[in-house]
Amino acid sequence: MLDFPRWKKIWLWSLIVVVSLASLPSLASLSGQHWPDSLPDPAVNLGLDLAGGSHILLEADASQIAAQRLETMEESVRTVLRQAEPAIRIGDVSTQNNRLSFMVESAADVDRAREAVLPLVNGTGLTREWSLSVVDETRFVLTPTQQGLADALDQAMDSAKDVIDRRINAIGTLEPTIIRQGDTRIVVQAPGQQDPEALKALIGQTAKLEFKLVDLNALPSDIQAGIAPPGSQIYPYADGSANAGQAVAVRRLGGIKGDNLVGAQQGFDPRDNSPVVNIQFDQQGAAKFARLTTQNVNKPFAIILDDKVLSAPNINEPIRGGTAQISGGFTVESANQLAIALRSGALPVDLKVIEERTVGPDLGADSIRRGLVALGVGTVLILLLMIVTYGRFGLYANAALILNVLMILGIMAVMNATLTLPGLAGFVLTIGAAVDANVLINERIREERRRGRKVLAAVETGYKEASRAIYDANITNVIAATLLFLFGQGPVKGFAVVLVIGVATSMFTAVTITRMWFAGWLRRTRPADLHI
Repeated sequence: MLDFPRWKKIWLWSLIVVVSLASLPSLASLSGQHWPDSLPDPAVNLGLDLAGGSHILLEADASQIAAQRLETMEESVRTVLRQAEPAIRIGDVSTQNNRLSFMVESAADVDRAREAVLPLVNGTGLTREWSLSVVDETRFVLTPTQQGLADALDQAMDSAKDVIDRRINAIGTLEPTIIRQGDTRIVVQAPGQQDPEALKALIGQTAKLEFKLVDLNALPSDIQAGIAPPGSQIYPYADGSANAGQAVAVRRLGGIKGDNLVGAQQGFDPRDNSPVVNIQFDQQGAAKFARLTTQNVNKPFAIILDDKVLSAPNINEPIRGGTAQISGGFTVESANQLAIALRSGALPVDLKVIEERTVGPDLGADSIRRGLVALGVGTVLILLLMIVTYGRFGLYANAALILNVLMILGIMAVMNATLTLPGLAGFVLTIGAAVDANVLINERIREERRRGRKVLAAVETGYKEASRAIYDANITNVIAATLLFLFGQGPVKGFAVVLVIGVATSMFTAVTITRMWFAGWLRRTRPADLHI
């Protein structure tokens, strides 16, 4: 227990020095000092409650998921029936009452239509997402199941959470907290972002991009009255576009969605130097775009973003390169925001802000100051108590405690972890746990001396026996912290992370490092007794 060869000492001291050095940038930041730009700067990120920032609660419109699934199913049904040999003709298609119904024109095609549609109904998962029935001999009715709708909503919310995460990271926010709340809500906390309006504009934009053919048969008077021809729908022009205040009728099916985008960058139109967004499709999207433009030369198509028409240019020639340009009265900032939103992917459902608040940096600074004061006062009192109670061995415990604090900060900095107010509480708790370990060891050594053991035997037995209790106690702490991390959210996870790191470092410093110092002192002085 007290044998520390030279290689082991070198290894332990090297570990201490490296990890402690990693804490220096964080200490400089917390104390308001500037860290040289030429030096590495792993630092602990501060959470919303310490650094300030924006808190936003978003709620999804669940009814959109059902409408989207109906539209997707209708397009899929039309495609498989059109591709049948020979093609199966259908009519009287309806998506009312949250179900899809259509009539097969020939009764002889009913069985073939059922075989073609069944794979769409059954899907590929274990959950049956649609129910199929045939009424009046030739009318098919497809109704989404409740479990299918619930699964679709759950997938959409998970996808929305990922999209928001990518968007916020794209603007440089460190360690945002993005968690689901219930079935239809998402909480977003962005430390350091003091402009909630800009944040809302970025994460609240659905960025659903579509290219749809303009219905040339629609009468301007009908469009103005809001009457769309069968198979078409009316979209207004976006504010700031050349035709703002007007509307256009477009074909509901057969267009291209922005799901196949692989890139979007803000740029400038070479003709008039106005800000635009240049987009690139993947191979599949490029093929669809080329097919759409080839089959519809000299016809206009609408570029629709979040149900607003940005522009409706004419297709002068096939576009086969897989690239396109979006214009629509952008500023450089709005074009850049749109590019970020498109690169991050479209939100699968509209999100409405139902709660927002901003935490100012002054409040965060006050929280840090109060937390550091509490940490400092508690630490000083503990240091004094250990010296008064245990003398030299209290000094060893105090030195180990200081190293423990540095190592916690260093490890958190290397992990790029986030420190919150609950994390500060975990910090203080681990300091107490580190002192507890040294109290157990010193008291056990005292007990062994009272039993008559010699100095070396008392120290060795004291460390050995006390270590068992220390390991048992800290293992329970780790189990509790692990459960908090797995099942907690946001600040609770931050508390759990700091607690686990603190338990590991306190065991290392309180047991291993103090034992190394104790062994070195015993070997140098060979004391006849311990004044402990």
